[in-house]
Amino acid sequence: MNTEVIHKFLENGFLPSPDITEDFQDIENILNNKNETILCVVNNDLLNAFSNGFDPKANINWHEFDKSKALFEMGRDNHAYNVFLDILNYNNSNKKQEEIKKLLEEVGKEESKIYLEDENSHAGVVVIKTYQELSDKIEVDNFVSYLKSRYNFMKSLFLNRSELINSISLNRVKTKQEREGVSIIGIVSNKKITKKGNLLVTLEDPTGSIDLIINKQNEIFEDAKNIVLDEVIGITGICGQDFVFVNKVFFPDIPLTNELKKTNDEVYAAFISDVHVGSRLFLKDNLLKFFDWLNGKSINLLNRNIGKKVKYLFVVGDLVDGVGIYPEQFKELDIKDVKEQYREAAELFSGLRKDLNIIICPGQHDALRISEPQPFLDKEIAKPMWGIENVTLVSNPCLVNIHASKNFPGFDVLMYHGASFHYYIDSIDSLRQSNARDNPTEVLKFLLKKRHLAPSHSSTLYIPYKDKDPLIIEKVPDIFVSGEMHRSSLMNYNNVSLINCSCWQGKTDYQEKTGNNPDPCRVPIMNLKTREVKIYNFD
Repeated sequence: MNTEVIHKFLENGFLPSPDITEDFQDIENILNNKNETILCVVNNDLLNAFSNGFDPKANINWHEFDKSKALFEMGRDNHAYNVFLDILNYNNSNKKQEEIKKLLEEVGKEESKIYLEDENSHAGVVVIKTYQELSDKIEVDNFVSYLKSRYNFMKSLFLNRSELINSISLNRVKTKQEREGVSIIGIVSNKKITKKGNLLVTLEDPTGSIDLIINKQNEIFEDAKNIVLDEVIGITGICGQDFVFVNKVFFPDIPLTNELKKTNDEVYAAFISDVHVGSRLFLKDNLLKFFDWLNGKSINLLNRNIGKKVKYLFVVGDLVDGVGIYPEQFKELDIKDVKEQYREAAELFSGLRKDLNIIICPGQHDALRISEPQPFLDKEIAKPMWGIENVTLVSNPCLVNIHASKNFPGFDVLMYHGASFHYYIDSIDSLRQSNARDNPTEVLKFLLKKRHLAPSHSSTLYIPYKDKDPLIIEKVPDIFVSGEMHRSSLMNYNNVSLINCSCWQGKTDYQEKTGNNPDPCRVPIMNLKTREVKIYNFD
């Protein structure tokens, strides 16, 4: 490779690999299409793929690509890297795009098989989906493409339903005759109750908008009241004059899986959140009591044996209490420096046995941006946490796979701290009636039906990623775990285990004002062999 090409790569933030043996003059495609997730190190295989027409903006996990290349070069494994090469070079193969999509979904799991020595060994934790800071400037177009990507994904789900397979665009609705049947898909831009008590919903798609009327006498009326702004819905109905009378409303929802996934060996996963290290009300002694149990130091022999079989500990946000999170918080802090809070947290978690896999995502109290998706904990502010060898730091939200083996695909766990929960609890009648503030898995079920963690624009602060909506629930998880509400709550919905975690903090004055009712020191423990979940009390 000549010097000019090398400098051009370096000036644009790329490091050319030594295995590039030929001059590569046509590099404008990759340089002009660089995005926030693209690989920094480019090798000969990658450049050949771009030369053959591979899209640089494709949804590839470049970090895992680089890891698989390193393992290939060390002679430890070539399978994962070859899977990536199949994806990169699909233009020169006979593989259909559906097959490539499947490869993309499975490549994270292939990583989990790299270190397996026999069919009974397990790899531990594999991060399937996580987010980092955006390096690009956010433009108005980001918001447009963000919502368009949401619409297109949800529409693809709806078109798999027989009732909606013949859906038409909204601009064609007005060409239909009155009383003619129609099926349509769109984003909700407005919702209100009319003077007569009916529900009026305005639907939009890229071609136009239409008003929907759902009669208060219709049997679907109560379910239709669960429609929220900015979500994508499908409907069937009868055309009126400039509006549609709705017969049926469809939400994206998740399918009922064929079986409840279970492993053959008796291992456990534990779930906690809202530790709030640094708070004056931090329940340190109770947390240490739980940690002693995990380390096999329980007085009760049965409990001690279960504690030692816990292989995975999920910490779902708010590891520390932070500083300046809410008015007059400073008065309620024992540790008033956030770096010292993380140092204390690291000291506590370092005391856990090293064969325990600890997965930690952030929440609103952690020292990083509040807007979602939140990247993993800051490498400087939370530096001590990065030094713990058995801790995996991930974003909020994220999707991880645990306990995969050659004969078992593992469990996909969706982690989301839950900043959007308060909005829906306060605005949706059905959630208020089910007392979702004290039973927060009702909110998890509600959001699974939406296939989105925060569909309404004002339900949480968010970063509009270009060409994708990071808060979509694309892949149906086996376990959906959250925090935020400071209460343990369990539910099973369509064979997805829903878990909301308790906290390790007493009730603050701020929680008193917002109506939160903490139930601290309760830990949901799942037996991965039976999928049974029990709540252990460390009060």
